[in-house]
Amino acid sequence: MDKARIDEVFTPAAVEALKAFPIEPDGLELVALSENVTFKVTDRRDGEAYVLRLHRPGYHTLEELNSERVWTRALAEAGIAVPIPLPTRGGGDYACVPVPALGQQRQAGMTRWIEGELLADVLGRSDDPDLQTRCFEQLGAIEAAMHNQSSGWRPPPGFARHAVDRNGLMGDAPFWGPFWDHPVFTPGERALAIETRDRLRGAMDRYGRDPSTFGMIHADLHDGNLLVGGDQLTVIDFDDCAFGWHVYDMAVALWHQRQSPRFETIQDAFVRGYRTRRDLGDDAVALIPMFLLVRGLAVTGWLHQRPEIDVSRTIRASADRLLAQCESFEAPC
Repeated sequence: MDKARIDEVFTPAAVEALKAFPIEPDGLELVALSENVTFKVTDRRDGEAYVLRLHRPGYHTLEELNSERVWTRALAEAGIAVPIPLPTRGGGDYACVPVPALGQQRQAGMTRWIEGELLADVLGRSDDPDLQTRCFEQLGAIEAAMHNQSSGWRPPPGFARHAVDRNGLMGDAPFWGPFWDHPVFTPGERALAIETRDRLRGAMDRYGRDPSTFGMIHADLHDGNLLVGGDQLTVIDFDDCAFGWHVYDMAVALWHQRQSPRFETIQDAFVRGYRTRRDLGDDAVALIPMFLLVRGLAVTGWLHQRPEIDVSRTIRASADRLLAQCESFEAPC
């Protein structure tokens, strides 16, 4: 969708949504168009900047979106750097607005703008291995702090989020779609993916869901969802936050680095940082490869549901690597 079409489709909805929030907007700047549509807005009264997000329809209910806000506020109270929500004039967190051009209704929410640069961009333009090591050590410490909060926190009545558990990841209808049906797989490869799914289910059942290892997690905390501002990393984009295993959260943080020749060093740095804030046994570290495989399969399902994302040049190589992992997989628990 080009800029003119974006303006035609989404800007009227954004303008309408701003009426529900206690600011006097001075301009509206598109930041990102992906599954959600994100704008930057400035309050003319004090120059304060905000993020306005129009959430995609059909992904989360209003109850689930409100629950996301409940958790991010709890994380902020625990001292973790996260976006700070701006309530509506009526005291809620979201306003529902029409998008007539698409025949949709979308929930709109606002948070305070955070100055910074995506960690992925910082690392992408640097060839300093020490910077990469420091960043992943810091990321490990942040995830540990989030898991500490999650383990000691009891969601209030009415709290609702999906789960990236056995069924959510490896069920017959996983949350991100049936990865085994991706057309990249031959019939034989599809059978291998299904057989691996079944073995992963068994391992997950044996691992269990103890509160010390399973709770609310970000579930998408990679280097594209962290903002670098000075010496601080701020966690952003909680759209996929869910109930899940802490080790899955760790695997997500490391997944984009899996092809790096420095992967072992990166993982060691992450684990070292994690252990500064929270106990992490070697048995848990040994589960990371399994959950890296789980993440790879889940992402394949996600891509299968989004044919508009063109990965035709890379999907075969990615599938071959994933299938090799399936063939060599031995359940660690």
